[in-house]
Amino acid sequence: MSTFDNREEAFEARYAHDEALKFKANARRNKALGLWAAEKLGLTGAEADAYARSMIEADLEEAGDEDVYRKVKGDLDAKGLDVSEHRIRRTMEELLAEAIVQLKTEG
Repeated sequence: MSTFDNREEAFEARYAHDEALKFKANARRNKALGLWAAEKLGLTGAEADAYARSMIEADLEEAGDEDVYRKVKGDLDAKGLDVSEHRIRRTMEELLAEAIVQLKTEG
């Protein structure tokens, strides 16, 4: 096996690892976002946990974060809660950063 083949395999392995980390971080962020929104919606216990799981499922609808944002914003609006787009997106960013740090310290 040549040096080029070794580098190519290493690159592919690193790419697969990075993609897995992104997926895990997004899932963790979505769960935390779901718990954050559940608190605002007045959900507790099993209802809050179920809502947090629904956030993970919402992220599977399309690529990117828009599906998650729309679900949170729609649910908050439906309850008559005035939470700005900026606040939701900022919370999403903060929770993603926290999820990445948690995953890196665990691994």
